[in-house]
Amino acid sequence: MTTATIDPTVQKQIETLTARMDALEKSAGNDRLALGVMSGNLDTTIAAFIIALGAVAYDMQVDMFFTFWASAALRDPRKAARKGFLDRMFGWMLPRGSRALPLSKMQMLGIGPKMIRAVMKQRGVKSLEELMKDAADLGVRIHICEMSMNVMGLKAEEMIDYPNLDYVGVGTFIKLISESRQVLFL
Repeated sequence: MTTATIDPTVQKQIETLTARMDALEKSAGNDRLALGVMSGNLDTTIAAFIIALGAVAYDMQVDMFFTFWASAALRDPRKAARKGFLDRMFGWMLPRGSRALPLSKMQMLGIGPKMIRAVMKQRGVKSLEELMKDAADLGVRIHICEMSMNVMGLKAEEMIDYPNLDYVGVGTFIKLISESRQVLFL
């Protein structure tokens, strides 16, 4: 077998292309969605989890950042925390968990969320709580904004049990955004 010599210019082009392909393959491995969730409405929270699960179906790593009103969706109504007067006042005004979230439209004196849940069930759509369980089972990570919790008087001990949940500052979310291929904010 004879060995052919490669023109140095062609060799340099091959090396350049190989390096570019290696860089592309490396970045393709970082297929991540950073999803900011700010709304505390039932329909928006359902949409956030449906999008997260859709991304997981496409083999994406998903990080959800819950801030301000959205944080109330992650409260466990069976848990309580010791709070001062102002924090208790916020607690009374905020929904106590996912089942107490209002709709963004068509509230209808409080019956709107019950109606949408009934229609979803009738049409075979998973509930928010089922979507949250699926997200936990599939490795979706939830990050709750510490500053929002502090402002709204929420405590870690009153939040849901979720395997991939932590409490972070906005800097962590900014870092997640910088490492993500796709970013959405609801």
